[in-house]
Amino acid sequence: MPAKKNIHILLVEDDVFLVNIYKTKFELEGFKITHAEDGEAGIAEAKKKNPDIILLDILMPKMDGFTALEKLKEDKKTAGIPVIMLTNLGQKDDVQKGLDLGADDYLIKAHFKPSDTVKKVLDVIEKHKK
Repeated sequence: MPAKKNIHILLVEDDVFLVNIYKTKFELEGFKITHAEDGEAGIAEAKKKNPDIILLDILMPKMDGFTALEKLKEDKKTAGIPVIMLTNLGQKDDVQKGLDLGADDYLIKAHFKPSDTVKKVLDVIEKHKK
């Protein structure tokens, strides 16, 4: 299990209420967390900060999560960063699209508590180290 305090998460989410919930939970668990409010800002932050993992919403202003994921995976600098889609879009087609575009996992917000999300983040990071 990786040391949490060394793990930097980029949370790309436009809902301020949810940002505060996730930010508080991850910081209490010892993670470093950076926030971006839309896909464009998320890509810029990923290039600048090189996080260990990205939690990416889909429905956001300026650029949606699917487009942001495509752009992240096309760029050599960000292509290797694991991405978990964290969204309310739960249709089978949306899940498949996210995974096909290169997401490591797809979490539907309504089905996962923040503590479950912490566990998923650790699982994905552990997989990437192998």
